[in-house]
Amino acid sequence: MTMIRLYGAVRAKRDWLLAKIEYLQAESARWRMLGTLILSPYKLLRLTGIPPSACIGVLLALVGGGSYVAADVMLEERSFSAGSAGIYEAPGDIPTFYDSADNTLRVDLGTTPVGEISIEDITVGTAFAGSTLPSGQTNVVYIGGLPTSSGFTATFIEVGHLIIDRLRCTKLTLSTIEAHELNVKWNASDGMSIAPTPGVPRARAIGGGNRANAMTTSGGYYDQLKLQAPNSGVNGKVDVLRLSNIYTKGGPCVVTRIKAGTVDIIFNELGAGDGFAAKDFIIEDSVIYQTFNNVDNVEVSISPP
Repeated sequence: MTMIRLYGAVRAKRDWLLAKIEYLQAESARWRMLGTLILSPYKLLRLTGIPPSACIGVLLALVGGGSYVAADVMLEERSFSAGSAGIYEAPGDIPTFYDSADNTLRVDLGTTPVGEISIEDITVGTAFAGSTLPSGQTNVVYIGGLPTSSGFTATFIEVGHLIIDRLRCTKLTLSTIEAHELNVKWNASDGMSIAPTPGVPRARAIGGGNRANAMTTSGGYYDQLKLQAPNSGVNGKVDVLRLSNIYTKGGPCVVTRIKAGTVDIIFNELGAGDGFAAKDFIIEDSVIYQTFNNVDNVEVSISPP
């Protein structure tokens, strides 16, 4: 009995000590978070949901100059996973370039294959206060390779599975795509023209052995979304490319120069309120498929975003 009582006393003191340590650790974490927010007004404003460009404007107005704001924004850790704007070289999570005057989210695909790129729950274009398309740009969303131009050899993005769902855009155009299986289902548009061409594109998936980990981001406000293969003659490669729940305004959305195993275009809402004669959902005859599933796509009057 003596040993049992001794064990009980030691256990009680142990539990008391561990409880105090856990409490102190929790308090320390709370104080560190509070200190970070106090020292970083930019982060505090971002937590309220204010777009980055508007945050910078507010801070400039408060401090009457740009040096403090610039230092604060530079100190903030920018990353794709955190939803930060900038130019990313896939599969890197840290931007290779960021311009505070350009709130574009851009991903450049090169020789390294990527397992998955997932971009969801974002707002793009002029859909929020203070936003604007970058100078000289007309597309609010551009996904694909680039055509031949002076000194540049055309590129494609090779995809195992491309999924575009719950996109809200004034106009969506798909062109120059090879898809082994093309699924176009449950889309609503203010005028549509769906005219892909049958062919024999091969089934496709992207391996590459020790390929890069996934790039995922959720939530954010951007002036433009771009995912491209910008290196001359070098196709980008990603096994799963998912664009989900993206709300856009201020320009059309373009998906082009893709070679895919499976393409799913589902549950999107497309329209500029310009009537059925003006086609706001277009799949051009340069889209080639082996299997095509066209299910319950409807024309309805849809006002601009």
